[in-house]
Amino acid sequence: MDAASSSLDLLPARAAGHVWVAFSGGLDSTVLLHRLAHDAAIRRHGLSALHVHHGLQPEADAWAAHCASVCHALDVPLRTVRVQVDRGRGEGLEAAARHARHAAFAEAMDQGDLLAAAHHRDDQAETFLLRALRASGPDGLAAMPAWRRFGPGWLWRPLLETPRGEVQAYARAHALTWIEDPSNAHTDLDRNFLRHAVLPVLEQRWPHAAAAFARSAALSADTAALLAQQDASWLARAATADPAALRIAPLQAASAAQRARTLRHWIATLSLPPLPAEGVAHIEAQLLDARADAQATFAWQGAVVRRWRDLLHAERLRPALPDGWQTEWDGAAPCLLPDGGRLVLESDGTGFDLPMTLTPRRGGERITLPGRSHTHALKDVLQSLGVPPWERRHLPLLWRQDRLWAAGDLVLSADGDAWLRAQGARLAWQRG
Repeated sequence: MDAASSSLDLLPARAAGHVWVAFSGGLDSTVLLHRLAHDAAIRRHGLSALHVHHGLQPEADAWAAHCASVCHALDVPLRTVRVQVDRGRGEGLEAAARHARHAAFAEAMDQGDLLAAAHHRDDQAETFLLRALRASGPDGLAAMPAWRRFGPGWLWRPLLETPRGEVQAYARAHALTWIEDPSNAHTDLDRNFLRHAVLPVLEQRWPHAAAAFARSAALSADTAALLAQQDASWLARAATADPAALRIAPLQAASAAQRARTLRHWIATLSLPPLPAEGVAHIEAQLLDARADAQATFAWQGAVVRRWRDLLHAERLRPALPDGWQTEWDGAAPCLLPDGGRLVLESDGTGFDLPMTLTPRRGGERITLPGRSHTHALKDVLQSLGVPPWERRHLPLLWRQDRLWAAGDLVLSADGDAWLRAQGARLAWQRG
């Protein structure tokens, strides 16, 4: 990495917003911040540093102070964000800290901003090896891309082709100072074990080992990109008007390997946690060939895939409306529901002429539909509309005295429909 290299070599052509540097104060991020701070084109974009204070190390306050000192010397604005690391996620402290850090980064960014991270070629080699040891396919072995969508903007890794030795040489040449995190020496962590105990041995025999692993990651990325085009094509064949629902018949026409990729691609487009191998196997064995009314499911990490009728449905797990829940609502302001959803009366007026009583479904409800003089079982109406059973458990019912006025925005009574039309109003049920 040459300090005199052109800024055009650094800044992606699609960059439009402010540039944030993920600044831990360690060697790599210190070099990256120094390099970007001395680039006039990046300064014109707007450059700031973002330090996440995890509070996990006794030296955390001193590290934050060091970062502030470095940024002051470089005349780079610094934002320090304190986070609470959720130790109860069941994925280990390191992963939980990473989730907290990424959430803080995304929260700080505006639309189109870039978050610059200091991962270099040796980090890429380590990631490739870790993924290989987990038996990853081309998507996993592609390791870290130089840039990708992140939060409202982009994650950018300008040093990804730079060896660690060049990063260290740059730091020495510019007399930089940085933080040495003692946890980086703990070889009980997988990445540190590879860094300190495995890669040095490999490089004694094959000096180009890190470069070769990074190149393999790049080749895997090329393969993954080609496969992604095929995945998108298969996903389009199975898609419905609802992005969270797939038709089963086109999936069954695919090969098992293509079906697995399509399912993983679908889950990724919904921003749900990655579908594990056991999930693919469960869907293959239990959901695709289940009876249409069986409501077979697979749940993982707060997400769920369900089969109902001829569709697969995916979403985050949500609690149903509590059985005993009941509230009064005048429609003047949105009603926040216990499951995280909202009920909104979109109207130029101030609300209902009389307050509504809201309850969950309890069974046996009947409703008089527009244009009808007799009542229908709400259960039959929802079935005819194709509303899945789990959605019905979230459906808020609006009552006027003892008469069912509406079921969310899915079913309106004759009275409800007439009142909304007369008022030029609309009822909107927003899922949690």
